[in-house]
Amino acid sequence: MSAIGKVVRAGVGRRRVQTVVMALTTMMAVTASIMAAGLVVASRAPFDHAFARQHGAHLTARFDGGRATAAQIAATAHAPGVTAAAGPFRVVTASPRVTDGNGGMIASNPAPLTIAGRADRGGPVDAVTMISGHWPTGPGQIVVSRTDDGPDLLRIGATVELPGLRGTPKLTIVGIARSVGKSADAWVTPAQAAAFAEPGGSPSYEMLYRFAHAGTSAQIARGKAAVAASAPKGSLTAGLSYLTTKHIADERSATFVPFIVAFGVLGLVMSVLIIGIVVSGAVSAGTRRIGVLKSLGLTPGQVGRAYIGQALIPAAVGTALGVPAGNLASVPLLRQASDAYSTGSLTVVWWLDLVVPAAVLALVVASALAPALRAARLRTVQALAIGRTPRVGRGRFAARVASRLPLPRAVTMGMAGPFARPARSATIWAAVAFGAVAVTFAFGLGSSLSAIQDGLNRDTPGQVTLPVYAPPMDAPPQAAAKPAGGAAPAPPGRPAPVDFGRLLSTVTAQRGTAGYVGMSERQVGVAGVPGAARVDAYQGDASWAALQMVTGHWFTGPGQIVVGQRFLEATGTHVGGSVTLEGDGHTTRVTIVGEALIVDDALRFATDSRTLTALGIDARPEMFHVKLSPGTDVHAYLTGLNTALEPLGVEAFQEGAGTSATIIAMDTLIATLTLMLVLVAGLGVLNTVVLDTRERVHDIGVMKALGMSPRQTVAMVITSVAGIGLLAGLVGVPAGMALHGVVVPAMGSAAGTRVPHADIAVFHPAAVTLLALAGLLIAAAGALLPAGWAARTPTATGLRTE
Repeated sequence: MSAIGKVVRAGVGRRRVQTVVMALTTMMAVTASIMAAGLVVASRAPFDHAFARQHGAHLTARFDGGRATAAQIAATAHAPGVTAAAGPFRVVTASPRVTDGNGGMIASNPAPLTIAGRADRGGPVDAVTMISGHWPTGPGQIVVSRTDDGPDLLRIGATVELPGLRGTPKLTIVGIARSVGKSADAWVTPAQAAAFAEPGGSPSYEMLYRFAHAGTSAQIARGKAAVAASAPKGSLTAGLSYLTTKHIADERSATFVPFIVAFGVLGLVMSVLIIGIVVSGAVSAGTRRIGVLKSLGLTPGQVGRAYIGQALIPAAVGTALGVPAGNLASVPLLRQASDAYSTGSLTVVWWLDLVVPAAVLALVVASALAPALRAARLRTVQALAIGRTPRVGRGRFAARVASRLPLPRAVTMGMAGPFARPARSATIWAAVAFGAVAVTFAFGLGSSLSAIQDGLNRDTPGQVTLPVYAPPMDAPPQAAAKPAGGAAPAPPGRPAPVDFGRLLSTVTAQRGTAGYVGMSERQVGVAGVPGAARVDAYQGDASWAALQMVTGHWFTGPGQIVVGQRFLEATGTHVGGSVTLEGDGHTTRVTIVGEALIVDDALRFATDSRTLTALGIDARPEMFHVKLSPGTDVHAYLTGLNTALEPLGVEAFQEGAGTSATIIAMDTLIATLTLMLVLVAGLGVLNTVVLDTRERVHDIGVMKALGMSPRQTVAMVITSVAGIGLLAGLVGVPAGMALHGVVVPAMGSAAGTRVPHADIAVFHPAAVTLLALAGLLIAAAGALLPAGWAARTPTATGLRTE
C-alpha cells in the first residue's frame, strides 16, 4: 500500500465518530436531494408522462347503438389518421347508492357513474392502471375509478346499487383503478354491461382512439370528423378530447409546483451547505496532522489527495446508502403526488440516481480540496503550532463580556465559544436558519391549506342536506312519493318532485333547526362570453351560507352576483362592475358585488334565485341545506327528521366536510419534506459540535479536573450553539413568512383563484413566538449527543488527549 493509502486508511480509522457522522450526513443529504429533485421532476407535465405511458385516448367517442352496429363502430378504427383504437365498449350512465356491504348506507346520492363493459384493463389504447384490488372476473363485480377530490365513498368491499337500471342490480366493488384520460368512472365485464340494457332499447357504445396528429384542438377535430365520416350518419353522438382532461390535470399539478420547487431548492441548498460544513470542518480539524505529514516528507499535492480520500470514503458510503433510501422514501410521496395529479404511478427518474451522487461526490472533492491545500501550504512548523488551537485573540473579548453576566460559569463559557471560530459558527447558523425557514414555511403552508379547505367546504353549507326529489317512480312503492299539487305522476325512471310546503314545514318543526337555504344549479349565458356559465342559485336567507369572500361582499338580493377570479378574467370586469346575463330569450343586467374563493374550471357565479326568475329560468331548489342550532346532535336530528319525512319519500343525510385529495397530498408532502430538512440541519449541527468537542477534549478534561460536573459540561456544550440557534430562528422565521407570502398566492393563481387575505395571514403572535424557537430547538437537538459524550468522557482521558 502506498504512503497516501496508509494515511487515508489511518485517518478514516482514527476518527470513527467523525467518519460515521460524515457518512450519515451525506446519506441524509443525498436522500433529501433525490426526494426533492424527484418531486420537482415529477411535477413537470405529469399528465403527459402518464398519458404516454398508458397510451391514453386522444378521443373518447360515444356512439348510438340504434344507428350503428357494434361491427360498424369497430370499423371506425381504420378511419384516416387513426393509429390505434380500442372498443367498442358498451356503456351506461347510472346514479348509484353505495352501502358498506352490510346494508349500512355510505352515500345515497353520489354523482352518476359512466360504466363501461370491458374484458380487461390493457389494450392498445387507455391501459387502465389498477391501484388496488383486481379487474372484474364475472357478474356482480365492478371496478371504480379513484375519486380525484372529496371523500372517497367508493371503496373495495362496498356494494353499489343502481336503482335506475333494470332489476336494480347490486355490484360489489372489487378494485380501484384510474384511467388517465377519464374514459369511464367504473368498469364491469361485457356480459354485465349487456345485462343492464332495457329490452328493445338502443345500446350506447364507447370507442377510444389515438391519432397520428393530436397536438391541437384543430387536429383532434379533424380526427373526430374522419371517425364520424367512417361511421353511419348520425351515430357519433359525442366526443371528448384528451386536451380537456389535460387542461384540468395541468392546472391541478400547477398548484403543486410553487411549494415543491421551494422545498426542493431549500433541500438542495441545505445539502450543499451541510456537506461543505462536514468536509471542510473535518479537514480544518486535521491542520496539526497535516504538519506532521509534511514533516515526514509529503508534498502539498499529496496532502490534498490524502484528505480528499479521507473525505471521499465516508461520503461514498453515505452516497451509496442515500440513493436507495431516497428512492424508497420517495415512493409514498410520489404516490400522494400521483393521487393529486390524477395520473398513474410516478417514479424517480433514472438519471437522478446518477446525477445526484455524482454532484454530491464532486461537492465533497471541492469542499475538501480547498482547505486541505490551504493548510498544506503552511510552513511545517506553523501547521504543527496551530494544530487545533483557535487563532490567538479570537473570542477573548466575547469571553470577557460573557464572564460579567450574572449566569453560571459553564453557561457563559458556552456563550463565548462560537466567537473563537466565527467561520464555523456562521456555517452552523446558516444550516439552522434554513431549517427554521423550512419549519416556518411548512407551518404557514399547512395552516393556509386548512383554511382554504374550510372555505371550499362552504360550497355545501350547513350540517344536513335534504333533496327535494323522491326516488324514481319505478322504485319500490313504499319509497315513491306523490307529486305536489296532484300533478301527473313522473315518467318511469324519473324523480318525482316533493311538496315544498310540507317539506319545509317538516324541517322547520324539527327541533334543532336554526335555518335553511335552497340551492339549485343552472346554466346561463353571459353576453360577450362564449359558452355557458354555471350558476349556483340560492333561495331564502343565504347570508349564513355565504362563500368565503376575497373582496367585496356576499349578495343581498336579486340582481347581484358573486363570482370567482376566472369569471372576472373571462369577462374583463371587476368587483363593482356589471354584466348582462342571457337565457330563454331574456336578458338582465346584474352587478358584481364580490369575488369569492371559487376553484372551478368553468365560469361560475352565485346569486339569488330571483335573478334567474327574471330570465324566465325555473330556479326552484334541487337541494336544501340545513343549519343546526349549536349543541344539536346531528345523528339524533337526522333520525327524527327522516322519520318525519318518511311519508314524503325523501331522506336527509349528514353533510360531511370533505378534504380534497390535493390538500391531503400537499399536507403529506409538506410534513415529510420538512422532517427531512430538519434532520439534515440537525445533522449539520451534530457534526460541527462533535468536531468542536473533539478539538476541545483536552480543555474539557482540564475543566473537569477543576470541578466542572457532567451536567455543567452538557450545559456548556448546548449553550455554545443555543445562541446561534436562537439568532438563526429570529432570521429564519421572517424569511419563511416571506416565502409563504410568495408561494401561497402563486398556488392560488395556478388553481385559478385569488386566496383570501385571511387564509394567508396565518402567522399570529403566539405562533411566531413559538416558531422563533425552532432554530434553538434544532440546534439544541443536534448538540445533545456530543454534549452527552463530552460529559461522559473521563477526566484522565481528556487530559491525555492532545
